[in-house]
Amino acid sequence: MSKDQVKRNSDIKITIGLNEENVPVRIDWKADDNPDSKEPKECKAMLLAMFDKEAKDTLKIDLWTKEMQVNEMDRFFFQTLRGLAETYFKATQNKNLAADMHRFVQYFGEETEIIPKSEAK
Repeated sequence: MSKDQVKRNSDIKITIGLNEENVPVRIDWKADDNPDSKEPKECKAMLLAMFDKEAKDTLKIDLWTKEMQVNEMDRFFFQTLRGLAETYFKATQNKNLAADMHRFVQYFGEETEIIPKSEAK
């Protein structure tokens, strides 16, 4: 049996509650393999990106609820950018570009006051 053969499936379900103006007012998600809960969990924002195999293009969905505050969005982006820099390095082993990304994340965090400004400048 090949290592690339599907042996089982695991579903992730995202439910978006919209108001009368089609603005997201609630986002719930649940995953079959979530060890913490089999019940849906509420969140305020989501970023989903998928790379299309045939078109070689990125498909993305970015949603946030009306209650998401600017300081929460700043923190969400800071954590997402930091994670993207780490994922990029793991996937490519490109130390130089990953370091550049981390420098931008540091700058972003400092400018949004998510983290304190560094002394070494």
